[in-house]
Amino acid sequence: MRSLFRKFKDGLAKQTPTFGRAFSRLFSSGHLDADALEELEESLYTADFGHETVEEIIDEIQTACKKDKALRSQEAAQIGAAVLTRVLEGAEGRFQPGVNKPEVVALIGVNGAGKTTTSAKLGYRYKQEGRQVLLGACDTFRAAANEQIRHWADQLEIDIVSSQHGADSAAVAYDAYDAAKSRNKDILILDTAGRLHTKDNLMKELEKFQRVLQKQDPSAPHHSWLVVDASLGTNSIEQARVFNQSFPLTGLIVTKLDGTSRGGALVGIYRQLQLPIYFVGLGEQADDLQPFSTSNYANAIFGINDEDPSTPS
Repeated sequence: MRSLFRKFKDGLAKQTPTFGRAFSRLFSSGHLDADALEELEESLYTADFGHETVEEIIDEIQTACKKDKALRSQEAAQIGAAVLTRVLEGAEGRFQPGVNKPEVVALIGVNGAGKTTTSAKLGYRYKQEGRQVLLGACDTFRAAANEQIRHWADQLEIDIVSSQHGADSAAVAYDAYDAAKSRNKDILILDTAGRLHTKDNLMKELEKFQRVLQKQDPSAPHHSWLVVDASLGTNSIEQARVFNQSFPLTGLIVTKLDGTSRGGALVGIYRQLQLPIYFVGLGEQADDLQPFSTSNYANAIFGINDEDPSTPS
């Protein structure tokens, strides 16, 4: 199996070459090159790291260069990674089920973010850890959602509760909780409908979803994770902010990091909302949903070949 760092490095491969070229150019003349520094700054902005983070990275590289005229590109990359690590301090979400049974995880977000696929991958991950998992197919709004999640559930051999297209999603959640309780499941993962965060009526349906769950367990859902598509860049920040108002969020899952050059949005989202990032999507396979690691993310972004020794393979 690939190590977790290798998964991050492979998943973020679209961004690394851009920064690598910029760092190489930065010191190709033997001293700080203003044009190359501007290129690096531009590539950081293009990746959606946000103004504050970009300025911190550039300022710290400039400061280091003034102190050491022989600073190498690899050392500059390490400075960039160190800044990201500092900015993302506290960002690693750690899920430790066991307090509640079932532990209810609700995945919410707009259509196209990858919620349904993520629900199945999350269920597979916990199943591999030896936990009893049930999926609740509560996205009854999108016609293909039930078929999609059932296919995943069959393929990964995970129990599922679903209903027909157009059914009341809150009612499906209620039935799924009943089933999880009666079958002695450890974790219940609920795939909610793809709410358009600009539509008040859909946000109200999400509030109803929560009220119905709380009739069975006043503390449910115990975890409310927003699934955001990395390719949307900074638009994800506004999504998260609006969702958080109607359905208080406890964390994030950032998908499609492998398919975009805008993975820096992850930094902006955390910086603005201070929501822990539990998982990131680094590929299409079932095991490509991986726990977020600040050091592996920062090192992979800047092409540093150091693996976090505390991260298991």
